[in-house]
Amino acid sequence: QVQLVESGGGLVQPGGSLRLSCAASGSIASIYVMGWYRQAPGKERELVARITRGGSTNYADSVKGRFTISRDNAKNTVYLQMNNLKPEDTAVYYCNGDIRSDPRYGLINYWGQGTQVTVSS
Repeated sequence: QVQLVESGGGLVQPGGSLRLSCAASGSIASIYVMGWYRQAPGKERELVARITRGGSTNYADSVKGRFTISRDNAKNTVYLQMNNLKPEDTAVYYCNGDIRSDPRYGLINYWGQGTQVTVSS
């Protein structure tokens, strides 16, 4: 079984920074795309950023220039550095990954349990 565990959320003032981490553990043969999504109250879950195993990235327009996604393949971990945070960034942030547990089988999409980010003065 595979688990994604996020950490690093919290309360921050507008203009502040936070760094989220997501570590994948369990039976892992390889990890392909990893990403961060967020869901604010009353809104649908939306993509924030994602990164391929090779390091190619894409971002939501609302976070470009402020957020940076990165990954450490040796540690099966993905990070989200969030700078110049705004109140509208307040949401539960979820880690997501396409993971192959066994070379004989296909990819399975996994979600973490989420971590709350609150931007408020």
